[in-house]
Formats: sequence, structure tokens, C-alpha cells
Amino acid sequence: MQQLQGKTALIAGAGRNNGKAIALAFAREGADLILVSRENTKALEQVSNECKEFGVKTLPLLTDVSDHEQVNRMVQRGLDHFGNIDVLVNVAGRRPHQDFWDISYEEWHRVFAVNLHSTFYLAKALAPSMIKRGKGGSIIALGGLASLTSMPQRAHVVASKTGLYGLIKSLALELGPYGIRANLIALSLIDNVRANPEWYPEKGAGAHTAAELAGTALGRTGKPQEVANVAVFLASDQSSFVTGDRILCTGGKGM
Repeated sequence: MQQLQGKTALIAGAGRNNGKAIALAFAREGADLILVSRENTKALEQVSNECKEFGVKTLPLLTDVSDHEQVNRMVQRGLDHFGNIDVLVNVAGRRPHQDFWDISYEEWHRVFAVNLHSTFYLAKALAPSMIKRGKGGSIIALGGLASLTSMPQRAHVVASKTGLYGLIKSLALELGPYGIRANLIALSLIDNVRANPEWYPEKGAGAHTAAELAGTALGRTGKPQEVANVAVFLASDQSSFVTGDRILCTGGKGM
């Protein structure tokens, strides 16, 4: 039996990398999908078409999830289209590399808007309908190992991702009485194509370094599909007693 059959999921950041892998995994498991991307219409349509091959319904929507007014309109369109939304997955993230003293006020606020505020906006827009329906729900955010270990040249990223886990725990406590769960997946060393290679001058758009791999227990990078497998677990009834948690999908990095 498909693990997500009968559910509708909203995936923010579904156009590429981890978001695309999660969308395809959810479609394979039977979920109808609201697929959200900020600007790449062509990529989003491609993901939508690939998901439809599994026999599910999709609704691709362009939305900047760091803008609460756009989020509210997008969520309402999704509810009007499908009637309910059972699962939220927020993949959106911004990870620039800058020395603390070089971070502009504008960049600081932009990172927080994408990495932290977006999950607040999405959860705030979705939770009332989940509560009203009375059948629970699952909220999943993608974070990073930086929120546990910190990293140089990432003050804004570390602070926002640490705040994200705090938000997830708060959502778990406040929404738990309604059967709504909230969890975070903390990632590291996943084989994704970097949209901003200038943030990674030591690697560009290429692979992770040998030094990074040596710092993992498994000695390799992870695949977006492996991230998607964790998301399927958290979205499904298999994780019905898991909430307020942070699952590490890092290959044992930093142990």
C-alpha cells in the first residue's frame, strides 16, 4: 500500500534538488501535490509532469515563501483546489558564505526571511485548516547541521537555522493537541547542484571535498533520494508518535 495515499502535500522549493526528490517520492507514495517554486516555471512544470506519471494530481504555483501575503494567497489556492492539505514540507533555504563583518543588514534579513520566516508563514497559513478538518497533519522543515555545530562565515545561516528548530519545537507543542506533528530534517553533504557556486569558492558547483568526506562516518555524500526517504517517513503514519524532533541526515558527519 502507498504510504501517502489520500493525502495532499504542499512542497515549497519543489523545483530542484531535495525538493524535487521529495516531490517525486511523495507522488510515488500516492500523495497529491501542491508544488511551489519562487521563479523557475520551466523546472516546476517538469517536476509536475514527472509526478503526474505516478497517477497523482498536481498544482504547480510560483510563490516567494519569504513574503507572507504571497504565502497566504498560495495556500488558499491550494485549499480551494484540493479541499485539504495534510502535509507541509518547506525546503526553501539560503546559505551565503560571508565573514560576520561583511554581512549587510539587507542580507541578514533576507536569510532570516527565507530560512526561518517562511516556515512560520506557511505553518500559520495552513494550521487553521488542519485544525478545522480534525485529522491531524505533518509539518516538515529542512534545516542543516550548522544549527548543531555552527560554522565560520555563516552567522546569519546558523542563527536562522537554529531558530528554525526552535520554531519546529514550538509548533509541535502548540499543535500537538490537534494531532499535528512538526519535525526538522538536518542535512549535510547532499549531492545537490549549487545554484550559487560563488558561495562555495573552494568547490564551485562541483563535488564535496575529500576533507569533508573524511569527516563523515559513512565516508560518502548523501543523495537527494535519501533525504526524500526521511521526508516520506515523517509525512506518513509510520512516524505517528514522532514530533518536535530533529532527524540528522548527514552520514554521521561530525561524530
